[in-house]
Amino acid sequence: MATTQRKPPKTWSLLGDVKRRPSAYEATAAKCNYHFRREPAPFEMDPQAPFNLFYLKNREGSAFNVDDWEGFRDPAKLMYSDYVMLQHDRETYVDLLTDHHEDAESVSALDPAWVTTLRDLFVPLRFPLHVLQMTGLYVGQMAPSAFIINCSNFQAADELRRIQRIAYHTKALADAHDASFAETAAARDPWEHGAAWQPLREVLERLLAVRDWGEAFVALNVAVKPVLDSVVNQQLSELAARNGDEYLSLLMAEFQLDAQRSQDWTAALLRYAVKHDPAMADVVGGWLEAWQPRADAAVVGLAALFGGATHPIEPAQVVDAASAARQGVIHAAGL
Repeated sequence: MATTQRKPPKTWSLLGDVKRRPSAYEATAAKCNYHFRREPAPFEMDPQAPFNLFYLKNREGSAFNVDDWEGFRDPAKLMYSDYVMLQHDRETYVDLLTDHHEDAESVSALDPAWVTTLRDLFVPLRFPLHVLQMTGLYVGQMAPSAFIINCSNFQAADELRRIQRIAYHTKALADAHDASFAETAAARDPWEHGAAWQPLREVLERLLAVRDWGEAFVALNVAVKPVLDSVVNQQLSELAARNGDEYLSLLMAEFQLDAQRSQDWTAALLRYAVKHDPAMADVVGGWLEAWQPRADAAVVGLAALFGGATHPIEPAQVVDAASAARQGVIHAAGL
């Protein structure tokens, strides 16, 4: 009796004839953004509906576009489950750090002059960091590929993590030193009226008004976020260490791990875009010309607060470090 040779089963894939089983990372994101460049309109409603026109103008119509976004990959290749496990481990570390310093009553032992600096420099941070979170979510909402959407949404989650820890520490400062620290006015008044904060407030409020997904991505992840992360995570960490605040120094340094992941995928996406269309380098450069001066002015404003601490950091050092952080992203992107 003749035997029939069975053909090997085909591997499901939306990636084309790749002759391999897709990874879980690919299977959970490849072509999941079904409505990008969908005809006659992104969503199943009147093609002339404002919702469709908004996406067509600000996503499909963005100057930051290439023929195929599906080939981009996050350098970390994070899925949701990976992200949750990664941050669970990091949050366990922060919980242990917090518990240790609460047992030692470290906050109560802080120098009153340093606490005053924290009122000016640390407590208002909830406002600008919420803008980074909101803009990150907007980029995720508008991005043309699920591989990009995931990166942006995880970045926004990182921002919320940082905001939550800052809020918790603000309440600890209020309990140990001055109950008014936990009041809305303690953060809102400097944000709305403090001279040092107004350049940052201006650039971030402008950022909230950007609708083009490509410009929002470049303005946030290249012009603004790297310099603000340098100020908040690295320079504030160093300032805290100089003023005997070990807990805040270690806490802020922890968030730099999240910032580095943001910079890695940002540089990778820029490299991908320029590789597929060299004209994208000029598009990005044009936006940076508009956004870099505003972000730099914001850093100069905040840097003055570093010079007012009991054991200060020279404002010029803060400015130079922030500029170097942004330049590192640009260099990594090959621009």
